Amino acid sequence: MVPYAASSPPSAFWSALEPSQRTALRDAARPRTFPVKAPLVYQGDESDHVIIIERGWAKVTSATEDGHDVVLAVRGPGDLLAESAVLGGRPRAATVTALSPIRALVVPAARFTGFLDAHPDVWMLVTGTFVQRMDDSDRRLTAHITSRGPERLAALLADLAERSAQHAPPAADGAIEIGPPLSQEELGSWMDASRETVARALSGLRREGLIRTGWRRITVVDLARLRAFAKEHD
Repeated sequence: MVPYAASSPPSAFWSALEPSQRTALRDAARPRTFPVKAPLVYQGDESDHVIIIERGWAKVTSATEDGHDVVLAVRGPGDLLAESAVLGGRPRAATVTALSPIRALVVPAARFTGFLDAHPDVWMLVTGTFVQRMDDSDRRLTAHITSRGPERLAALLADLAERSAQHAPPAADGAIEIGPPLSQEELGSWMDASRETVARALSGLRREGLIRTGWRRITVVDLARLRAFAKEHD
C-alpha cells in the first residue's frame, strides 16, 4: 500500500483539448450521470469504453487480497478514466466510484481509438496522463519513506485544494473548499494511515489555523502556509 505525496495539479485531459477535438469526442460519446457511491467502472471488468468526467468527483480504489479497498487516487472534472485498460487491451486494474453526483461522457473503445487515429496529436495528452500518474506513484513511495503522517496529510490537502480551485473559485478571504468529499477513513487509506492518525493530524492542522473541517468537508484557510507546513516539517 503506497501513501500519497503532493504534486503539481495536472492539466485535465478535457481542458487540454482543442475546441474542435472536444466537439469530435463529444460526438463519439454518450452522456451519462452517476449518483453518489455508484461505480463508474469495476476492477477486473473488460475494457470496452473510456470515461471523461464533466462534473463531480470520484475515487479510484483497488481491492487487496484480504478484501480491503485501498484508495489510490481521486479524479475530477476533465479527467480521463480507464484509458490505459482500453489501449492496453486488458481488464481494468481498479474500481472508480462516485464521491459526488457525476456527469460524464462515455466513449466506446472503438470510437475512442478511432478518435485518436483521427487526432494523432492527442496521443501526447494521453501519454502525458500515463507519465503523470507514474510520477505520482513514485512521489507517494518517497513520501512514505521521508514524511510523517501530518506532513503527508498537509501535502495531500494542499494538492487537493489546488485542484479544487481550478473548478470553483476561492472565497473572498482566499479560503478554498476541497471538492472531493472524502471521509477520514478514505484519507487514511490514501496516505496509508489509520483513521485515528488522520483525526489527530486534522486536529493539529486546525490548531495551526490552516484548515477548517466539517462532516466530509475540509476548507484550506491558507494554502501557502499549508504547503510550508508540509515542507518545513518534512
